[in-house]
Amino acid sequence: MSEREPTQVTNLDRYGFPALPWTRPRDALATGSPSPNVTFFLGTVGPDGRPYAAGVGGLWQDGDLYFTSGPGMRKARNLAADPTCTISVRLQGIDLVLEGSAARVTDRSTLELIAGKYREAGWPAEVAGDAFTAPFSAPSAGPPPWSLYRFSPRVVTGVATAEPYGATRWTF
Repeated sequence: MSEREPTQVTNLDRYGFPALPWTRPRDALATGSPSPNVTFFLGTVGPDGRPYAAGVGGLWQDGDLYFTSGPGMRKARNLAADPTCTISVRLQGIDLVLEGSAARVTDRSTLELIAGKYREAGWPAEVAGDAFTAPFSAPSAGPPPWSLYRFSPRVVTGVATAEPYGATRWTF
């Protein structure tokens, strides 16, 4: 798969700055993930309608953001009931809110690809069946195995925190 390009760009800046190019958040996502210094926050809604947020280790690959969760964790249960969700992150020079949906990944080739990317970043993930195992993970991840999720953004909103400034919404 290749990177998607936005179908619509909306300039949200009220100070006269031009719309930000999509390359700015795309490149920040690609170089800022995964990293122990960057936390992505997943926002879901439970079956009772209550919002829930949890930090996840995100990995940007070909226009999608990947993350893991133990099958018994609240975020996984919420996504099973309603896959629509948000991801928020502060990256070098830009804050982002991504809106979209997440689906569990079970195909072996994608699992192997993403496990390899996580290993390159320092987390020794291995594919076991249709999930990941490793000697360690975040304390809040629950016990292995960890399911892999693919988050596909539908809308991304960015606010530049460094020059050139601006605020832009990209729709896909």
